This record gives sequence, structure tokens and C-alpha cells, in this order.
Amino acid sequence: MLRDRFGRSIEYLRLSVTDRCDLRCTYCIPAGFRGFEEPEHWLTFDEMERLVGAFARLGTRRLRLTGGEPLLRRDVTGLARRLSALPGIEDLSMSTNATRLAHHAQALRAAGVGRINVSLDSLDRQCMHRITGRDSQPQIMEGIMAGKAAGFDPIKINMVAMRGVNDGEIEAMAEFCIANGFMLRLIEVMPMGATGRDASYLDLGLVRERLVARFDLVPQAQELGGGPARYLATRDGRASIGFITPMSQHFCATCNRVRLSVDGTLYLCLGQEERFEFRPLLRANASDAELEAAIRQAIELKPERHEFSERPEKIIRFMAQTGG
Repeated sequence: MLRDRFGRSIEYLRLSVTDRCDLRCTYCIPAGFRGFEEPEHWLTFDEMERLVGAFARLGTRRLRLTGGEPLLRRDVTGLARRLSALPGIEDLSMSTNATRLAHHAQALRAAGVGRINVSLDSLDRQCMHRITGRDSQPQIMEGIMAGKAAGFDPIKINMVAMRGVNDGEIEAMAEFCIANGFMLRLIEVMPMGATGRDASYLDLGLVRERLVARFDLVPQAQELGGGPARYLATRDGRASIGFITPMSQHFCATCNRVRLSVDGTLYLCLGQEERFEFRPLLRANASDAELEAAIRQAIELKPERHEFSERPEKIIRFMAQTGG
């Protein structure tokens, strides 16, 4: 098992297959941005498979495909099939905005993707247009329901909660998720790049109190997916709501994950600059032993915690460049 300098087991890899996205969410990608990674710098599927295989041999068992929007990468279903077959990978999931999910849900499920997280910040069509930059809600809702029909379980709905933008809809979103058997996860805005710093931060502690009173929620003992969310459940166990609070109540002491961007850069923390470049090694035909040694070396760089609160201006890259 990979362990960092602080004794944390690193068993969760988030793999970005593209930094492109067909939406322009206000807290993620700057409007008019054109500085995406050149395609010749993208890791090939063969390179991704080699590197994920090396992580798996060292104890990584959870893998999430992310972006940008991963369904923009051609034949990502074929990549999923290859990665799900790697020895040691026990849990393959995907984060998506669901605009294209209706066309890919059945194939992704057949390829070995077991769970999906869908970004949905509002149930109001006009609000979603303002947040995402286009009239995206009908496609997203169609994709979510196609995912449900394909048998993904659970489907987690990720809602970035923003003061004065969608904070008045949180109870309605919770009711929608409970009614449809989805798992709602509320996320605090992180100061990732100018877009993240400009977003209207909302402390989820106050929201949590509202939801506990409204839905009679109790602490959820069961671990759900290995990520950073802290969950509450309805008393009948029928539904769970998660809270991801990197600002008000950070979870750095239990961080078990690293992020690999589409160009082969391993980011060790969302809120720090430590990174390791794997593309040069892969394109120099490094051996499996050399790749594994490099992974161990990279994990040693993982910092103890982020500094979002103390130095919100520190990270100039935005989320899609890092990998979700």
C-alpha cells in the first residue's frame, strides 16, 4: 500500500482524460478561455493503462475517470473497459456533467463503470443556464435518468452550493434526490483560480443544520465511496446526503487521493503546487519498475494540508486543468 510521509494510505486515483468541457460553469472554467492542453501532450490510452496498472500494483484500488468532461474524449468507453480489467482495480467510477450521458450510459455500465457522479447545481433551467453558460438542464436530466435506467448505483448528484445563486434550492434538490434514489452531495466552492475565488462561498455548516431539521437526518456510519464527503442519512436509511467542506471543515488528515491530469502531471493536493511529471517517463519507455519507483517518489511530495483559507490566491490553475 502506498503511504505518504504523514501515514495516509493513498489508494484512490482520479484520472482526467481531457481538460475540455462543453460547459463553462462560473466557478470552474473562465469564460472565453482557450488555453487548453495541446492534444499531442495528452496521455494516450496505452500510457494511461500502463500508469494506472503501476498504481494498482502499488495498492490503488479506486479509480475515477474525470475531466473536464470525460465523455468528450473519443472512445472513453473503450478506455474504461481496459482499466476495469486491470488487476487490483476494484472500483471504477466517473464524474460527468451528463450532457452526453444518455448516449453512453449503457455502454459505460457494460464496460465496468459502476458508479457515476453528476454535476447538477440547480433544478431551475434558467439558473443552470446562468451557471453553465448554456441551456444545459434538459440534456443533463435526460442523462441522469439514462444513468438510472442503465443500473448505475449509486448515482451521486454533486451540487456546488453558492450564496445568492442556488442556496435557496438546496431543500428542493434534496427532495428530488430522495424521491429518485440519488445521493446528494453538497460542495463548498474552492478558490481554484480566479473563477473559484470569484464564486459566492457558502459555509455548509449552516445548510447542514437546516437539512437535519427538515429531513430528520442522523450520522451515516457506512463509508460511501472513499471520497471526502461526510454523510448524514434519513432515519429510515432510505437516503443519504453528503457534505464536502474543504473550507469550513477540511478533511486533509484523511486524504487518500491524488489526481492525474490529461498531460500526465500528478497533482498531490488541490490547494498546493506539488506535482510530478509522468509523461516524460512514459515516452522514454520507462520500465514498470521505474514507473513504480517514480510513483513512490511522487507520493513523498504530498503535503500535509491545503491552504485555501490562509492563502486563497495561491492556486492560479482552475479545476478542469487539475482534474475533478
